[in-house]
Amino acid sequence: MLLAADVLGLSAAFLFTTTVVADAVPLDRVSMGAEFLLFFLTLPVWVLLMKLHGLYDRDEERADNSTADDLVGVFHVVTVGVWVFIVGAWVTGLADPSVPKMAIFWALAIVTVTVSRALSRIVCRRRATYVQNTVIVGAGAVGRLVAAKFTKHPEYGINVLGFVDADPPGVEHAGLTILGAPEHLPQIVKRLRVERIVFAFTADPPGSTLDLIRALQDYDVQIDLVPRLFEVLGTNISLHTVEGIPLHGLPSFRLSRSALLLKRSFDLALSSVALLLLAPAGAGIAAAIRLDSPGPVLFRQTRIGTSGRTFRIYKFRTMYADADARKVHVASLNKHAREGGDPRMFKVPNDPRVTRAGRVLRRFSLDEFPQLINVLKGEMSLVGPRPLILDEDRHVTAWARHRLRLKPGITGLWQVLGRDGIPFEEMVKLDYVYVTEWSLLNDLKLVLRTLPAMTRTRDAY
Repeated sequence: MLLAADVLGLSAAFLFTTTVVADAVPLDRVSMGAEFLLFFLTLPVWVLLMKLHGLYDRDEERADNSTADDLVGVFHVVTVGVWVFIVGAWVTGLADPSVPKMAIFWALAIVTVTVSRALSRIVCRRRATYVQNTVIVGAGAVGRLVAAKFTKHPEYGINVLGFVDADPPGVEHAGLTILGAPEHLPQIVKRLRVERIVFAFTADPPGSTLDLIRALQDYDVQIDLVPRLFEVLGTNISLHTVEGIPLHGLPSFRLSRSALLLKRSFDLALSSVALLLLAPAGAGIAAAIRLDSPGPVLFRQTRIGTSGRTFRIYKFRTMYADADARKVHVASLNKHAREGGDPRMFKVPNDPRVTRAGRVLRRFSLDEFPQLINVLKGEMSLVGPRPLILDEDRHVTAWARHRLRLKPGITGLWQVLGRDGIPFEEMVKLDYVYVTEWSLLNDLKLVLRTLPAMTRTRDAY
């Protein structure tokens, strides 16, 4: 499907450039028929470039791979492909493509290939054949945590069958069962048609685990390893070796001035454009709020910003004007007030203080739009740690305070991976990982991944 998406995207860009844009740019000195023939003859080269860049293998290897992760690869392949075509045409003399036309094709191809890949993934992920039967080796705390995260994200297409452990802790997680001991794993793989195995710490000696992994190399399964100290490892780690021993290199925990300037420039550019584009929609939302209930259009609240400084966050008002006064009346509905809840958080499902317009705004995160003003003022960033209220921030201590090194964001890992469904401790860890692993590319990916996350039918309390 990805190969078909690439061919379709490239062909669409080529057809549009050749037919629609032809009158606006200088004509090539070859016939249109020759152009079509040359393009379709080069399609295998485009596919080969995609393959060499790993753009057909990552979905098999990575459960959370998305089209946003393909963006850099698609950009590189299209750029290299266009230059190869230009140089090849010049050397062979078979064609003399105009530079403006090739520039238009280059820009269009990046967009059409990316969109085609996103649509192909949407189609594939709705089919049962996309789902991978998965077994987790290790039924301890880490193994159960991995299972819980897989279960919470059905879009990954991971069907967790159960745990494999010789000495399980006597607990089952979400109906998952202990399938057997590690030495029985090859038989379990064949019997249950397992396609992915996750090793998540067992009580077995490292040598036994290593032998088991080597024994599984004869089976068509994807093997994932949860690394030791995974809490401090992010996506930006580098891998180098010392005489065959792989070493993970962690990036610096402190951002340089140039990185901070780059992030601020990114915020200013995108937030300015977004405010201009969303101004008509914002006016409509403001009118709907005023018509739905009396009170101000904007809601202001004190939040903790970078380095512990406070600021006033802006949101579209989604509750009745007397919501704060009625908070004591709905305290009994707080889902965290029940047994097993987190006393640091206050979340009320189906909160009666939320207006009709507010429910729609919260469902699609439209109430967050005014925070673009906070971004322009320099109080927030487009992507960053979650902006906590004062009562929540006082529970963030020790190493977790490093999350305040960057400005809080409108979106972030917490927004993309689950919003209010993420426990407080997990949210703090995600913020810590984001700050210590920051890169402009990751910010761009999170912005792109936020768009589909906004449409998911999760409750925003």
